[in-house]
Amino acid sequence: MEKLKLKEKIGYGFGDFASSMFWKMFGVYLLFFYTDIFGISAAVVGTMFLVTRVFDGINDPLMGIIADRTETKWGKFRPYLLWMCVPFALFGVLTFTTPDLSVSNKIIYAYVTYCLMMVFYTTVNVPYASLMGVMTSNLKDRTSLASFRFIFAFAGGIFVLATAESFVDFFAKINGNGINLQKGWQYTMAVYGVVAALLFYFTFRWTKERVEPPKTQKSNLKEDFKNLATNRPWFILLGAGICSLIFNSIRDGSAIYYFKYYFEDQQMVSFFFNKVSLSYSTLYLVLGQAANLIGVTLAKPVSDKLGKKKTFLTAMGIAAVLSCFFYYLNELDVVLIFVLQFLISLCAGIIFPLLWSMYADIADYSEWKSGRRATGLIFSSSSMSQKMGWTIGGALTGWILAYYGFEANVEQTEEAKTGIRMMMSFLPAVGALLSAIIVFFYKLDDAFMLKINADLIEKRKQTSL
Repeated sequence: MEKLKLKEKIGYGFGDFASSMFWKMFGVYLLFFYTDIFGISAAVVGTMFLVTRVFDGINDPLMGIIADRTETKWGKFRPYLLWMCVPFALFGVLTFTTPDLSVSNKIIYAYVTYCLMMVFYTTVNVPYASLMGVMTSNLKDRTSLASFRFIFAFAGGIFVLATAESFVDFFAKINGNGINLQKGWQYTMAVYGVVAALLFYFTFRWTKERVEPPKTQKSNLKEDFKNLATNRPWFILLGAGICSLIFNSIRDGSAIYYFKYYFEDQQMVSFFFNKVSLSYSTLYLVLGQAANLIGVTLAKPVSDKLGKKKTFLTAMGIAAVLSCFFYYLNELDVVLIFVLQFLISLCAGIIFPLLWSMYADIADYSEWKSGRRATGLIFSSSSMSQKMGWTIGGALTGWILAYYGFEANVEQTEEAKTGIRMMMSFLPAVGALLSAIIVFFYKLDDAFMLKINADLIEKRKQTSL
């Protein structure tokens, strides 16, 4: 099997830089945009997230099925990066556009644009994720590729979190008619859309598909689903992925509210002789992404020593414990808030390359066990787990805000502030703990996967003769 070159790994990483820019905009800022800029209630947004993301989650396996059956000169998965990158960017801009409509019509507009945005997200991201499973079958190359992917993913997140508020502030002022935050958000998303479309194009150009289904395999959707339904490691990883995304989405979604409403007396930090100012929320989120990035780089060396399963379980267990301490901090505990954010995010960063590398292992396990390979279907489940965790976490964030009496752009009650603190501490901790408990039952350890890989290489040699 051809060893992957650095250029190809970087090209693959570009795709997750692009996806992560949008993922972070949605995960961190979209709820805030809808409540404080667009002008609809947190409860309405929470319900919208649930409805549209459940629909979107169903689309993931459908897209995986379609991609598995796509035949072009460029392969099965790469073409979608070329075909769908422009619609992906366009609907990102429309999602962050505020039309001059009544509240009820705004809600309809939000449902339609966000739903279509996630459809195009799926048509790009499922093939992109599946691509990792066919670029190489080498286990160490896969973990390296996953690490590259997430280094670029968190770099994309850092780029957005470090620039979004500054871009919004800049674009909100360029019309010359006072500050227009609605235009600020729209133009900011246009910048990210252009960057994302270009990066997806380079991912398409710089990568190559090498691992093919067995030559004797015929298209049989019933068999693919039957094999998936009996694949126990797939179900375990699906559950662990959902819970880990609930953990992340609640923490991300509540951070802006935490610093705006609970941390209200300490909003800015100045640098370079007071010429540059950054909000605490920006510093907090950028620090989290930087820690995620460090965690990604640690994933391979740590998992090489401990194994993927043990590394995943340990990281999520530590994240759950540290999250609980967050509840007891207040606006005077600035250093401790940032230290905990760094440590929790470090743990979260470690698990993501492991998740995707383990899904690639599950695709090999499925082929080894059944003689059939459905890479797109299996990887679409990983995307589905992301979105289901994001769905539940996003909906819970909106509903919990409403439950505790949150109202946008006013002084919050003590009860509402307590709810925001819960969303930064105990509630995400539950997601992290459940993720660790579920992955405890995962059985595809590294020694077993080496045997599977050797058997598959031998089988492929025999069928090629």
